[in-house]
Amino acid sequence: MREGLFLKKNIEKWKQYQYESASNPDEMAQQFTELVNDLGYAKTFYPHSKVTTYLNGLASKIYLGIYRNKREESSRFARFWKTELPLTVRRHHRELLYAFLIFTSLAIMAAFSAAHDETFVRGVLGDGYVEMTEDNIAKGDPFGVYKDENRIAMFMRIALNNIQVSLLVFVAGIFLSLGTAWFLFQNGIMLGAFQYMFFAKGLGWSSVLVIWIHGTLEISAIIIAGGAGFILGNSILFPKTRKRIDSLKKGAKDGLKLMIGLVPIFIVAAFLEGYVTRYSSMPQWLSIAILALSFNFILWYFVLYPIRLEKKTLQTKPQ
Repeated sequence: MREGLFLKKNIEKWKQYQYESASNPDEMAQQFTELVNDLGYAKTFYPHSKVTTYLNGLASKIYLGIYRNKREESSRFARFWKTELPLTVRRHHRELLYAFLIFTSLAIMAAFSAAHDETFVRGVLGDGYVEMTEDNIAKGDPFGVYKDENRIAMFMRIALNNIQVSLLVFVAGIFLSLGTAWFLFQNGIMLGAFQYMFFAKGLGWSSVLVIWIHGTLEISAIIIAGGAGFILGNSILFPKTRKRIDSLKKGAKDGLKLMIGLVPIFIVAAFLEGYVTRYSSMPQWLSIAILALSFNFILWYFVLYPIRLEKKTLQTKPQ
């Protein structure tokens, strides 16, 4: 059979398999079997054709779907955290990198601006907050803002605020990613001005040891939410081979997975800020240990583990 006839005979079936999910595991297995047969035929008669490459990729995709669904539904929760979320993160490392670069660049720019303009910090943080911080510094308790509230009330308020901010960063991605970029701009500028305020007072290292106990997870969550927002926005801007509405649905689904993955981070960050950060006189080794643990977790789960898992998954795919 000529390649053109082979393509014409099967292309509609392949498109259906590509864009329409199987309704049950048996149907998925049937699709995989048919694709393997088509792939074997293509490899035999058209080994260097684009059709062969296409079929190999499509068969690999369905194989991965079978791999994900081979366990019982009772393991769905564990599978989400162990496999599904990390692979989603890996597919969108580029968007997460964009969010990280935008946020950190703006924070650095804000600190630089504050160093050359005495009014910059007040313009960003407000006179009230700056004066309150200066009063606390004068009293010998520069981080007193973390000790004023009841622990439970502070925990709840911080957790809700973190969730609200991150959801805004994510949902704003619907405006072609510009909304997400704007919120990253705001939060990056605020962080840079806030951090410089303490360095200018000679409290830079102390502020890192105290504030970043919870800030490591909190800021990471904002950046990851920014990546989720870019996934949402880019699904509209760059639908690739999908219809735009289908691309948007896929982007929204992947973005929501990242947001669900942030829930434990919100809770732990709020707990640290409400219950741990208030102990500003704790031993330095303990502060450094909490900081290192938080940073290493983010680096491992959102960067290193997804890469390793993807390589492991690819090794199990048909060649």
